[in-house]
Amino acid sequence: MNESNFSRLNQYKSMWVLVFFDLPTETRLERKAANRFRKNLIDDGFNMFQFSIYMRFCPSRENAAVHIRRTKNALPKKGKVGIMQITDKQFGMIELFHGQKEIPPEPPSQQLELF
Repeated sequence: MNESNFSRLNQYKSMWVLVFFDLPTETRLERKAANRFRKNLIDDGFNMFQFSIYMRFCPSRENAAVHIRRTKNALPKKGKVGIMQITDKQFGMIELFHGQKEIPPEPPSQQLELF
């Protein structure tokens, strides 16, 4: 592995972007806006972590900034949305449980980079 590949895969430079949201769904228009926001996240490569938490692996801080900007451009008019980015190293320290049974975190999906 050459130096550029190592730096690209460095756990301190690769990022996870997490989007947390609580959107109103009382009216038909609110449900439509909430579903459109979720669909935009999925179309941009985010995966559902929990019902209102979506996450995406990004190979660099610059790439994370692109996806954060896209998320901000798709914000619905109502509701609460939080965007957090953490390093792959920090994400690797997560402890996940299904009931009382610990489960290993899923490895990041392979992203195709075209430059």
